[in-house]
Amino acid sequence: MTSDPTPDLTLRHLYRHWWRDVLRYGDTDRQGHVNNAVFATFCESGRTALLCDPDRPMFAPGQNYVIARLILDFRGEILWPGTVDIGTGVLSIGRSSVRLGQGLYVGDRCVATSEAVIVLTGEATRRATPFPDDIRRRLEECAIDGSAGA
Repeated sequence: MTSDPTPDLTLRHLYRHWWRDVLRYGDTDRQGHVNNAVFATFCESGRTALLCDPDRPMFAPGQNYVIARLILDFRGEILWPGTVDIGTGVLSIGRSSVRLGQGLYVGDRCVATSEAVIVLTGEATRRATPFPDDIRRRLEECAIDGSAGA
């Protein structure tokens, strides 16, 4: 996979993996909309649902993921009550890191996009560790096709 150019992450059809979060009243701020810090939590929920599914985790025993970079672009506000749908896909895969793209949606409206670099680490060493072949293949299955629907 190539890392450039980044596809338009606002396009809902690009994503193969979805997670839905329910908005909580406590997510709101003084302006009455969902606080910007909660957007990062929604992204985390989507990433975790993809990478750490207890029935099919994308890491081996003794391994875990850490976030190395997060870029978050706000595109609209979210109002309580409701739900947010989080689309997550793989943009590129390195030796021990994966770059994920995400879109956050309220209905059909994209309210945020993000890119994150996540690194696979050994729990004992706390250092980057290469992806096993089976995990790399599963990550490749989640790739975002930048030309899809074009």
